[in-house]
Amino acid sequence: MKIDKLLIASNNLHKIKEISEILAPLNIKILSLKDFPEFPDVEETGSTLEENSLLKAKEIYEKFKISTLADDTGLFVDALNGEPGVYSARYSGENATYASNCEKLLLNLKDIDGKDRTATFTSVLCLYVNETEHYFFKGNVEGRIIKQAKGSNGFGYDPLFIPKGFAKTYAEMDDVKKNELSHRALALKKFKKFLLKRQNI
Repeated sequence: MKIDKLLIASNNLHKIKEISEILAPLNIKILSLKDFPEFPDVEETGSTLEENSLLKAKEIYEKFKISTLADDTGLFVDALNGEPGVYSARYSGENATYASNCEKLLLNLKDIDGKDRTATFTSVLCLYVNETEHYFFKGNVEGRIIKQAKGSNGFGYDPLFIPKGFAKTYAEMDDVKKNELSHRALALKKFKKFLLKRQNI
């Protein structure tokens, strides 16, 4: 069964744009939760990125009966024993913002030297095709956390994260560059390869 419509389980415009751009060549109609504003946020109660992405994809598929792509992303900082990890989006509390999360991370790392500020950004996508078929796609990018935010592009922890082998933060890169190497882009490339094969493109 080909997928002709895909519902992205997100209201996040940055995330929807990034995913839509990467999947543009597949000629699949892309919808998002922005198209269904009455749908409440799915509570992320899982203890792993996989559990959270599956929770979201399954709940939204069951409501709309449209193949759903959900993701969960975490920043795992070595010196903080993997924090903020699965709690990355709400690291600074229930009403967390990108800025407050970044502030908390910098505060928690204030006594940590540059060489020990290593971190991994991980994205897990869950494609929920129907009740009997779902798949996971994972992308990891290693890097480090700098001591003050740089750049105005991107979102989340992008202004603090420099991927290994680069001198710029994600937020200092243009969309084209970030879409080549981000953790979500790596997971999406695996997903895209899977879909190309599945759709016989």
